[in-house]
Amino acid sequence: MASGEEVSNQQIILKNYVTGFPKETDMEVVSSSIKLKVPEGSNSILVKNLYLSCDPSLRVRMRKPENLGYFVGFTPGSCHTRTETFRKITCTDVPLSYYTGFLGMNGLTAYAAFFEVCSPKKGEYVYVSAAFGTVGQLVGQFAKLMGCYVAGSKEKVDLLKTKFGFDDAFNYKEEEDLASTLKRYFPEGIDIYFENVGGVMLDAVLLNMRLHGRIAVCGMISQYNRAKLEGVNNLFYLLTKRILMRGFFVLDYGHLYPQFLETTIKHLTEGKIVYVEDVVEGLEKAPSALVGIFQGHSVGRKVVLLARD
Repeated sequence: MASGEEVSNQQIILKNYVTGFPKETDMEVVSSSIKLKVPEGSNSILVKNLYLSCDPSLRVRMRKPENLGYFVGFTPGSCHTRTETFRKITCTDVPLSYYTGFLGMNGLTAYAAFFEVCSPKKGEYVYVSAAFGTVGQLVGQFAKLMGCYVAGSKEKVDLLKTKFGFDDAFNYKEEEDLASTLKRYFPEGIDIYFENVGGVMLDAVLLNMRLHGRIAVCGMISQYNRAKLEGVNNLFYLLTKRILMRGFFVLDYGHLYPQFLETTIKHLTEGKIVYVEDVVEGLEKAPSALVGIFQGHSVGRKVVLLARD
């Protein structure tokens, strides 16, 4: 195609600000056009998107602007995009879709938060909530490589143990008393908690943390669809158990990306780390793919294939 040529472009547009759980009807696919040329003097490039990543954090961006804190936007849900945020892919020995999450921001989140925030030691007890997501499944595998005991919570219990090598797992939706459940799986207490859920899960974890435990706050998916955020009652244990609880933002750790990429690809090619994707094809499938995450329909990382080349 010639530079400056105009081509058709499809985008996912948010029709309504969302309260409660998102619905497919909150979004729509619209058609427009885009010129295959960037403005003179611009630092941006024009890209054709091959894959679209579906993440629970997208739910936060669907709220009314006055209810939002600070966030950074990345490539939107469209077939073609102009962007100034990009990184050249140098290793093509793995599927390109892996760079949407596993070898991208989600993977770096797992790597930086676990090794930098949690400061793990061999033999420690690690709990990962929402462990079947891209971040959670990688944190659990990093912990096993460190020689830690790892347990996770998610509906796909068997896959956590057989596919990702977790020592144990439970379906939190089947448990009436989370504090007692965690005591059963961690009789010696929890050294490291990788937080993805929040709310009553965090309350139960605080009761079961060990002295000088560390909590890395990655996400709080149980709160994303609530009009009013749920309170946490057991924060006093942060004091009595001298627990470090820390939020983090992955862009603060961009300097670690080359190290993360080299380490993770090496583990991947050696079979020490595995990864599961759930791929659907076509931009029109993106709304149902995103909604399905909150309904527990996805098995692994949810990715939308937009184009094969």
